[in-house]
Amino acid sequence: MLQENLRNVAIIAHVDHGKTTLVDKLLRATDAFRANQQVEDRVLDSNDQERERGITILAKNISIEYKGIKINVIDTPGHADFGGEVERVLRMADSALLLVDAFEGPMPQTRFVLRHAIDAGLAIMIVVNKIDRPGARPEEVVNDSLDLMMDLGATDDQLEFAMEHVVYASAVNGFARLDPADDNDDMFPLLDMIVDCLPAPDCDPDGPLAMQCVTVDHSSYVGRIGIGRVYSGTIHTGEKILVVKNDGSRAMAQAKQLYTFDYLGRTECDEIRAGDIGAVVGIDRTDIGDVYTDPENPVELDPIEIDPPTLAVVFEPSTSPLVGRDGDIVGGRQLKERLMREAENNVTMRIEELPDKTGIEVSGRGILHLSVLMESMRREGFEFQVGRPRVLFKEDERGHKLEPVELAVVECPNEYSGKVIEVFGESGGTLVSMHAGETITHLEFKIPTRGIMGLKNRILNVTHGEGVFYHTFSEYGPYAGELGVRPNGAMISMSTEKAVGYALGTLQERGQMFVGPGTECYEGMLVGERSKPGDMVVNIARTKSLGNQRSSTADIAVQLTPPREFTLEEALEYIMDDELVEVTPKNIRMRKRILNAIDRKKDNVRRGVVKK
Repeated sequence: MLQENLRNVAIIAHVDHGKTTLVDKLLRATDAFRANQQVEDRVLDSNDQERERGITILAKNISIEYKGIKINVIDTPGHADFGGEVERVLRMADSALLLVDAFEGPMPQTRFVLRHAIDAGLAIMIVVNKIDRPGARPEEVVNDSLDLMMDLGATDDQLEFAMEHVVYASAVNGFARLDPADDNDDMFPLLDMIVDCLPAPDCDPDGPLAMQCVTVDHSSYVGRIGIGRVYSGTIHTGEKILVVKNDGSRAMAQAKQLYTFDYLGRTECDEIRAGDIGAVVGIDRTDIGDVYTDPENPVELDPIEIDPPTLAVVFEPSTSPLVGRDGDIVGGRQLKERLMREAENNVTMRIEELPDKTGIEVSGRGILHLSVLMESMRREGFEFQVGRPRVLFKEDERGHKLEPVELAVVECPNEYSGKVIEVFGESGGTLVSMHAGETITHLEFKIPTRGIMGLKNRILNVTHGEGVFYHTFSEYGPYAGELGVRPNGAMISMSTEKAVGYALGTLQERGQMFVGPGTECYEGMLVGERSKPGDMVVNIARTKSLGNQRSSTADIAVQLTPPREFTLEEALEYIMDDELVEVTPKNIRMRKRILNAIDRKKDNVRRGVVKK
C-alpha cells in the first residue's frame, strides 16, 4: 500500500553545489515553517568542519510539510571515507535529488553516492543549481548527468525518469524553474515535482511491525538512539518489541520514547507509522542493522553490513617538550575516556586499547575519516600525538596476504595526463580506464591504499593545481609488495629554541622549510625537508657571528621563502614509521618518535637499520 501523505527523498551532491542553501530555501518556502518564528533564523548546517572542508560528514534528516504531505529529506555524505553512512541512509529513501552545478556539472565525488542510489533502485530527479552563475551551461550539464548515470549502470526506467524530471534552480536567489528561461521566483516548482512525481513509500501499515536501525545517535542522558524507517506496521510508545541483531541473536526490549523529524528538529510522538522515519529510545546497546519487530509475528529484513575499516592509527598522550602550552586536556586517562565515548557514538570506527596500555588504536575508512575525529578533539582542547596510519591487512582462505585497494579517479588537463600516469606507476597504481575529452582527460586507477598516502600533493604538483583527485575503497586484493617510501630526508632540530631567520636563510638552500622565524621548535622536531635522501640534524637557532669589522653587505636582509604549511591529513600522509604528528588546539607539528639524535642512532643500530 502506498502512503500517499509521505515522501522520503535523499539529496546527492557535493556540498559546493549548494545543497545546504537549497534545503534551507525549501524549508522557508513552506507556510508552516514561516509561521514558526522560533526556528525562522536557525542555521541549517552548524558544523564548522563541514563548512571548512566542503563535505558532509554525517547524514542528517529534516522534514518539510507541503500541501498536507510530509517530505523527509536525507542529506547524504559525499566523500568515500564516510561511505558507511551513505550505504545505510539510502535504505530510508524511495527517491533522490541529484544536485549538480550548472557550470561544473557532476563532480568526481558525486559518482560515489550516485552509484549507491542507482544500485538501491531509487527514482532520481535532476536539479541543476546555480543557473544564474556566469558561464552556466544547464542543458549540457543535464546531458552529462544522464551520461554519468548510464556509466554507473542505471536502468532504462531510471534514465527515462531522470530525463523527464529536471528542475533548474538558483538556491541562493530562492527560485526553481522547469525551464531556465522562465521568470518564476519561488521554490514551489521543485516542491510540486517532489510531491506530484516522486514515488510514495510502498509499505504495509496493517502488517506486523518491522523497523530497521540505519543510524545511531547518542545522548548522555538516555544512551543510544536508534534511527530508521518503519517498513510495515506501527510502533507505539511503551510497546514491547523484539530486537533481531545482524548475527541473528534476539532480545526483548521496550520502546520508551519515540521521535519523528519535524523541520530542523525532532518531536516526541506516541507512534511512528509505516513509511515514516523516526528515532527510538530505550533499546539497550542498539546497533546498525538491528530490526525492531513484532514478537509474535517477527519480520526478517536483510542485515546491514558495514564496510570494514582499512586504516588504523594509534592515539597516545603527548610527550612533547611543549606539552600543555596550547591545550587544557593532556592526560592519557582523559584521552582514553574521550575515545571510548566516540566508540559509543561512531559505529563506523573500531576503537580499542593497545595490550600494553600505551595508547588507543582507532580504525577507520580513510585518512579523512580519522582526521575529522582528531580535528574535533583538538577543538575541544585535547593535546595528543598520533603515529603513521597503518593499513589493515587480511588473509584469504589459502593464507595469502591481502591489502585494501582503492579506485582512484583523476581529472586533469590533457597535457598533464602523462605525468599523472607516471606518478601512479611509481606508487604501485595500475591504469584501468582513460577517456580523453577536448581539454580534460578522465583517468581511473586501481592502487593499494598504502600508495594513496601522500599522493594528492604530488598530483596537484604535476598538474599545476588543475587536477581533481578522488579515491574510494574498492576491494581487498593481493599484496603488492614493498612500495616506495618518502624519497627525501627530513631536517631535524637539534635543540629546543625559537627558529632564527639567519639560520633558516642558510638552511633553505638545502631544502624546503616547515617553520618560520620565531617558531617554537624542540629537539627532534621536523623543521624542513632535505632535497636529498637521509635525515639531517640542523641548528635552527644559529645566529650570525659579530666581529669588529664593517662590511658593505652586513645589513642586507635575509630573503626567506614562506614555509610549507601542513593540514592534519597532509601531515598524517607525510610522516614515516619512526615519526609522529603532534596535535594541539593551535599547532600541528611533526617530530621523530625518539627525540634525541644519539638515542635514535642507537635504536637504528639495534633494529639493524644501520651498522655500528
